[in-house]
Amino acid sequence: MKFLAILLMAMPLLAEAAGTESLKDFFKSTASMRARFHQVVTDAQGGKVQEVDGSMQLQRPGKFRWDYEKPYVQQIVGDGEKVWLYDPELNQVTVRALGKAIGSSPAALLAGAQDVERNFTVTSVTERKDGLDWAQAIPKAEDSGFEKVLLGFKGDALQKMELHDSFGHVTAIQFSKMERNPAINSNTFKFVAPAGADVVGE
Repeated sequence: MKFLAILLMAMPLLAEAAGTESLKDFFKSTASMRARFHQVVTDAQGGKVQEVDGSMQLQRPGKFRWDYEKPYVQQIVGDGEKVWLYDPELNQVTVRALGKAIGSSPAALLAGAQDVERNFTVTSVTERKDGLDWAQAIPKAEDSGFEKVLLGFKGDALQKMELHDSFGHVTAIQFSKMERNPAINSNTFKFVAPAGADVVGE
Protein backbone atom coordinates (compact mmCIF):
# COMPACT_ATOMS: atom_id res chain seq x y z
CA MET A 1 0.00 0.00 0.00
CA LYS A 2 2.84 2.33 0.87
CA PHE A 3 4.51 1.53 -2.49
CA LEU A 4 1.29 2.38 -4.34
CA ALA A 5 1.06 5.75 -2.59
CA ILE A 6 4.66 6.55 -3.51
CA LEU A 7 3.99 5.51 -7.12
CA LEU A 8 0.90 7.71 -7.37
CA MET A 9 2.79 10.67 -5.98
CA ALA A 10 5.55 10.14 -8.52
CA MET A 11 3.23 9.92 -11.53
CA PRO A 12 2.72 13.70 -11.96
CA LEU A 13 6.51 14.13 -11.86
CA LEU A 14 6.95 11.49 -14.57
CA ALA A 15 4.32 13.17 -16.77
CA GLU A 16 5.89 16.55 -16.20
CA ALA A 17 9.28 15.30 -17.35
CA ALA A 18 8.01 13.49 -20.46
CA GLY A 19 7.94 16.55 -22.75
CA THR A 20 11.43 17.78 -21.93
CA GLU A 21 12.84 14.24 -22.14
CA SER A 22 11.24 13.78 -25.58
CA LEU A 23 12.80 17.07 -26.72
CA LYS A 24 16.24 16.01 -25.49
CA ASP A 25 15.85 12.56 -27.09
CA PHE A 26 14.86 14.23 -30.37
CA PHE A 27 18.11 16.18 -30.43
CA LYS A 28 20.20 13.15 -29.49
CA SER A 29 18.65 10.84 -32.09
CA THR A 30 17.86 13.21 -35.00
CA ALA A 31 20.73 14.44 -37.13
CA SER A 32 18.51 15.07 -40.17
CA MET A 33 14.80 15.12 -40.90
CA ARG A 34 12.45 15.29 -43.87
CA ALA A 35 8.67 15.75 -43.67
CA ARG A 36 5.53 17.21 -45.17
CA PHE A 37 3.81 19.92 -43.16
CA HIS A 38 0.43 21.62 -42.91
CA GLN A 39 0.55 25.08 -41.34
CA VAL A 40 -2.37 27.11 -40.02
CA VAL A 41 -2.05 30.62 -38.55
CA THR A 42 -4.82 32.00 -36.34
CA ASP A 43 -5.22 35.48 -34.85
CA ALA A 44 -5.84 36.46 -31.24
CA GLN A 45 -9.60 35.87 -31.71
CA GLY A 46 -9.05 32.38 -33.15
CA GLY A 47 -9.82 33.40 -36.73
CA LYS A 48 -7.84 31.70 -39.50
CA VAL A 49 -5.33 34.08 -41.10
CA GLN A 50 -3.35 31.67 -43.27
CA GLU A 51 -3.28 28.00 -44.28
CA VAL A 52 -0.43 26.53 -46.32
CA ASP A 53 1.11 23.17 -47.22
CA GLY A 54 4.69 22.31 -48.01
CA SER A 55 7.76 20.24 -47.24
CA MET A 56 10.72 20.69 -44.92
CA GLN A 57 14.20 19.25 -44.58
CA LEU A 58 16.90 19.86 -42.03
CA GLN A 59 20.41 18.76 -41.26
CA ARG A 60 21.72 19.76 -37.89
CA PRO A 61 23.40 21.95 -36.99
CA GLY A 62 22.22 24.99 -38.89
CA LYS A 63 21.01 23.68 -42.26
CA PHE A 64 17.33 23.64 -43.19
CA ARG A 65 14.92 24.15 -46.05
CA TRP A 66 11.19 24.96 -45.91
CA ASP A 67 9.35 24.91 -49.24
CA TYR A 68 5.86 26.44 -49.13
CA GLU A 69 3.93 25.04 -52.10
CA LYS A 70 0.25 25.99 -51.92
CA PRO A 71 -1.69 28.22 -52.00
CA TYR A 72 1.49 30.28 -52.58
CA VAL A 73 5.14 29.47 -53.24
CA GLN A 74 7.99 30.57 -50.97
CA GLN A 75 11.36 29.17 -49.93
CA ILE A 76 13.36 29.54 -46.74
CA VAL A 77 16.86 28.05 -46.91
CA GLY A 78 19.54 28.00 -44.21
CA ASP A 79 22.99 27.00 -45.51
CA GLY A 80 24.79 26.97 -42.15
CA GLU A 81 25.95 30.58 -42.46
CA LYS A 82 23.04 32.55 -43.90
CA VAL A 83 19.27 32.29 -44.17
CA TRP A 84 17.65 33.04 -47.54
CA LEU A 85 13.95 33.82 -47.97
CA TYR A 86 12.77 33.80 -51.59
CA ASP A 87 9.38 35.12 -52.68
CA PRO A 88 8.86 34.31 -56.40
CA GLU A 89 5.77 36.51 -56.64
CA LEU A 90 7.75 39.57 -55.57
CA ASN A 91 10.91 38.19 -57.21
CA GLN A 92 12.71 39.19 -54.01
CA VAL A 93 15.32 37.48 -51.87
CA THR A 94 15.91 38.50 -48.25
CA VAL A 95 19.17 37.29 -46.68
CA ARG A 96 20.32 37.40 -43.07
CA ALA A 97 23.20 35.98 -41.07
CA LEU A 98 22.23 32.63 -39.55
CA GLY A 99 22.94 33.70 -35.98
CA LYS A 100 20.71 36.76 -36.26
CA ALA A 101 17.95 34.92 -38.08
CA ILE A 102 17.55 31.84 -35.87
CA GLY A 103 19.57 32.48 -32.73
CA SER A 104 16.44 32.55 -30.58
CA SER A 105 13.76 31.64 -33.11
CA PRO A 106 11.84 28.37 -33.53
CA ALA A 107 14.22 27.32 -36.30
CA ALA A 108 16.97 27.16 -33.69
CA LEU A 109 15.03 24.45 -31.90
CA LEU A 110 14.94 22.13 -34.90
CA ALA A 111 18.12 22.91 -36.84
CA GLY A 112 20.24 24.21 -33.99
CA ALA A 113 22.82 22.43 -31.90
CA GLN A 114 21.97 20.24 -28.92
CA ASP A 115 22.45 23.03 -26.38
CA VAL A 116 18.91 24.31 -26.99
CA GLU A 117 18.70 25.47 -23.38
CA ARG A 118 21.30 28.13 -24.12
CA ASN A 119 18.67 30.10 -26.07
CA PHE A 120 15.44 28.79 -24.53
CA THR A 121 13.97 27.98 -21.13
CA VAL A 122 12.49 24.51 -21.62
CA THR A 123 9.72 22.96 -19.51
CA SER A 124 7.17 20.18 -19.95
CA VAL A 125 3.44 20.82 -20.50
CA THR A 126 1.00 18.51 -18.74
CA GLU A 127 -2.44 20.01 -19.45
CA ARG A 128 -2.60 18.85 -23.09
CA LYS A 129 -4.77 15.71 -23.49
CA ASP A 130 -4.06 14.72 -27.09
CA GLY A 131 -1.79 11.74 -26.46
CA LEU A 132 1.42 13.65 -27.19
CA ASP A 133 4.21 14.66 -24.83
CA TRP A 134 4.55 18.45 -25.04
CA ALA A 135 7.56 20.63 -24.28
CA GLN A 136 7.43 24.41 -23.99
CA ALA A 137 10.39 26.57 -25.02
CA ILE A 138 10.46 30.24 -24.04
CA PRO A 139 13.13 32.37 -25.80
CA LYS A 140 15.62 34.01 -23.48
CA ALA A 141 16.19 36.86 -25.95
CA GLU A 142 13.57 39.62 -25.83
CA ASP A 143 13.67 40.34 -29.56
CA SER A 144 12.95 36.81 -30.83
CA GLY A 145 9.44 37.72 -32.03
CA PHE A 146 7.90 34.75 -30.22
CA GLU A 147 6.64 34.44 -26.68
CA LYS A 148 6.80 30.65 -26.63
CA VAL A 149 7.11 27.56 -28.81
CA LEU A 150 5.31 24.30 -28.03
CA LEU A 151 6.53 20.99 -29.44
CA GLY A 152 4.43 17.81 -29.35
CA PHE A 153 6.18 14.43 -29.47
CA LYS A 154 5.24 10.78 -29.72
CA GLY A 155 8.27 9.21 -28.13
CA ASP A 156 11.18 11.17 -29.61
CA ALA A 157 9.37 11.76 -32.94
CA LEU A 158 8.16 15.33 -33.49
CA GLN A 159 4.48 15.49 -34.50
CA LYS A 160 3.39 19.10 -34.00
CA MET A 161 4.70 22.60 -33.31
CA GLU A 162 2.88 25.70 -32.09
CA LEU A 163 4.46 29.14 -32.29
CA HIS A 164 2.87 31.84 -30.14
CA ASP A 165 3.86 35.43 -30.96
CA SER A 166 3.49 38.63 -28.94
CA PHE A 167 0.41 39.69 -30.93
CA GLY A 168 -1.62 36.64 -29.95
CA HIS A 169 -1.13 34.85 -33.28
CA VAL A 170 -0.64 31.09 -33.16
CA THR A 171 1.13 29.19 -35.96
CA ALA A 172 0.22 25.50 -35.73
CA ILE A 173 2.33 23.05 -37.77
CA GLN A 174 1.36 19.41 -38.25
CA PHE A 175 4.08 17.10 -39.61
CA SER A 176 3.42 14.00 -41.72
CA LYS A 177 5.35 11.46 -43.84
CA MET A 178 8.32 12.05 -41.60
CA GLU A 179 11.71 10.48 -42.29
CA ARG A 180 14.24 10.35 -39.48
CA ASN A 181 17.93 10.70 -40.35
CA PRO A 182 17.62 10.42 -44.13
CA ALA A 183 20.67 11.06 -46.32
CA ILE A 184 20.13 14.56 -47.74
CA ASN A 185 22.18 15.96 -50.62
CA SER A 186 24.21 18.96 -49.44
CA ASN A 187 23.04 20.94 -52.48
CA THR A 188 19.57 20.96 -50.91
CA PHE A 189 20.76 23.67 -48.53
CA LYS A 190 22.54 25.83 -51.10
CA PHE A 191 20.66 28.83 -52.42
CA VAL A 192 21.47 30.80 -55.56
CA ALA A 193 19.38 33.92 -56.13
CA PRO A 194 17.48 33.74 -59.45
CA ALA A 195 18.69 36.05 -62.17
CA GLY A 196 16.98 39.44 -61.91
CA ALA A 197 15.74 38.93 -58.34
CA ASP A 198 16.00 41.87 -55.95
CA VAL A 199 18.35 40.80 -53.10
CA VAL A 200 18.00 42.72 -49.84
CA GLY A 201 19.76 42.26 -46.51
CA GLU A 202 23.31 41.29 -45.61
